[in-house]
Amino acid sequence: MSQAILPMTSPESAPVPLIDLVEQFESQRDEILEAVERVFSKQAFILGDEVAALEEEIAAHTDSRFAIGCASGTDALILALMALDIGPGDEVITTPFTFFATASSIVRVGATPVFVDIDPLTYNICPAAVEAAITSRTKAIMPVHLYGQCADMKPLWRVAVRHGLPIIEDSCQAIGAAYDNRRTGVLGTIGCFSFFPTKNLGGAGDGGMLTTDDKDLNARLRRLRVHGDVGRYDHVEVGLNSRLDALQAAVLRIKLRKLDEWTNKRRENAARYDEAFAAMGLQGVITTPTTLAPNFHVYNQYCVRVHDNRRAELMNQLKTNQIGHAVYYPAPLHLQKCFQSLGYQAGQFPEAERASREIIALPIFAELGEARQQRVIKSVSKAFGIETGRTSIPMRRAA
Repeated sequence: MSQAILPMTSPESAPVPLIDLVEQFESQRDEILEAVERVFSKQAFILGDEVAALEEEIAAHTDSRFAIGCASGTDALILALMALDIGPGDEVITTPFTFFATASSIVRVGATPVFVDIDPLTYNICPAAVEAAITSRTKAIMPVHLYGQCADMKPLWRVAVRHGLPIIEDSCQAIGAAYDNRRTGVLGTIGCFSFFPTKNLGGAGDGGMLTTDDKDLNARLRRLRVHGDVGRYDHVEVGLNSRLDALQAAVLRIKLRKLDEWTNKRRENAARYDEAFAAMGLQGVITTPTTLAPNFHVYNQYCVRVHDNRRAELMNQLKTNQIGHAVYYPAPLHLQKCFQSLGYQAGQFPEAERASREIIALPIFAELGEARQQRVIKSVSKAFGIETGRTSIPMRRAA
């Protein structure tokens, strides 16, 4: 029987994924499998020593006094709200330009999300808009460190102090990011992290973490994650079943060792994109990410803004060239059907709505490499009618 000869895929034509978790896994395969085997050998799967060790390591990484593992980033947000006694009749100010869980967590505790518009350069919450939205019912501010860059915290701190409000950091996209040399997780009252597999520090499933410097909040978060139990089935309040699995903690402990290295590679990739697009004269056609001076950006996503309704052109070209890409996020939360009862209208937050129409994410993962990144760059240039030939953009180390 004759066999069909399949064409070889050359590196120049191989698809470039938006993210490749297999490559990352292969770089630590033996260590991860050894850690998983260790957990199976002990048959201790819920909380325990692995989780306690990860909590200590995350606390050290963020420079927080306490870290509390939980089942997901979403649960981290819910637990933070519960620990601050936020519930029915209360309002929490946040951004409409974020992942769904930011606002859904507020609704889950019975409170009301109050949306305000974003800064057009960083896509993070606008501090001036936050203060204008405060009412007698406001009980917290929940900024999101979107795409791996911290929100502008100094004016938010001033607003929070003036009005006696806690800040819940949604740091689910931003582990390792810093504002004025202080890492996320210690920039508010409680920090919330996600270990979803595609995050900069991703597990082998769902997982989350909270950080705080407050001893009492630490104790309450620890009991809230286990049904409000203080030990021996003594339930002093109703909490959640939101325990971090030991398997996830074991995997994350191995990966945490390389987080700073992976972050630096993401930053190198971002610097190379910035330089390439500037060299091609694409200013005015696309806008590359803007990093505020106090910030250390960790690029969970590298999102460019495409002007003049040309995003579809770019997406079509990327699809043709098998280049991974995504839109984060195609519709701001205030226009989502499930939040219609809040009464927001199209046009109410023009910057968030414009960003949703113009943003597109390009591959930025640490293992991307210069060769594949050149394919992305050339595909972008072709979409806008710029021929680069074999122009190679030199490697530039991230600052």
